Amino acid sequence: MAAQLNTLLRAAYEHVCPVAPVAGAVSAVRRSVAAVLAEWSVSPAIVEDALLVVSELVTNAIMHACPPAVLRLSWVPGDGARIEVTDAGPALPVGQLLAGTDPDEHGRGQTIVHALATRHGIRVHAGGVTRWADLAAD
Repeated sequence: MAAQLNTLLRAAYEHVCPVAPVAGAVSAVRRSVAAVLAEWSVSPAIVEDALLVVSELVTNAIMHACPPAVLRLSWVPGDGARIEVTDAGPALPVGQLLAGTDPDEHGRGQTIVHALATRHGIRVHAGGVTRWADLAAD
């Protein structure tokens, strides 16, 4: 019985959101995440950091990877949040930008994620690439 309750509670604190490869996708995903975090009563400081990390990871998936992409958000009260964005892998060779992309406007995402996350990383797997970041609870 305790295991079933644990599973139900854990499921209540997970959110999965597809990332459309279109203009406006980042703001749509941010709005979705903000609503979910508010529903979960996550502190405003963590919400602010989470939204910045979401923006960076989702932008990376849209700009540099092949679709489809999906965001997975999980929250463990007292522990923190995990933000994961999984995509189908690189669209271009590493270091090459899409045509029309201003290099002065990009390249800071990893620095932002590194500054805000307690841990972060990249997993390469058969389905593509997952970039993840953990944010500690207050």
